[in-house]
Amino acid sequence: MSSKSTRRVEDAAAEAGLEITVLAMPESTRTAEDAARACGCETAQIVKSLIFERSDDGSLVLLLIPGDVQADLNAAASDIGGALTRADPKKVRAETGFAIGGVAPLGHLHPLPVFMHPALLAWPSVWAAAGSPRHVFSVAPDALKDAVGARLLTVPPGTG
Repeated sequence: MSSKSTRRVEDAAAEAGLEITVLAMPESTRTAEDAARACGCETAQIVKSLIFERSDDGSLVLLLIPGDVQADLNAAASDIGGALTRADPKKVRAETGFAIGGVAPLGHLHPLPVFMHPALLAWPSVWAAAGSPRHVFSVAPDALKDAVGARLLTVPPGTG
């Protein structure tokens, strides 16, 4: 049974020309490690959809980061053009329509600038949240990048 959030992800994917199948997992996929176990893949193949707030204007930004990498906010700030801080979960839900732990890379209520870690492109497929902590989908990372209009982050040498 899909929820409004997962249907929104499916609709956004179809509109972007992505063919995805949303899977409901029996266990939570809230953490990258949980998701990798549930999906039978490497943690690096999990797309963490992390929402941060720009310090200068309060707008939200989406970072797509591999499950085995910590977001480097200092490095990301130079790509984004301003410092980032952790976003308030209520603001994330209000602007994206997703609760933290189930934020999808697409299907947000309001468009957000999207930045992708280049290490995700090394995989033939990656897994992302589909609007809830138990729903996921698999997709080719380059197709996801194009579908969400993501710009690649500049990754400092030796950081993944």
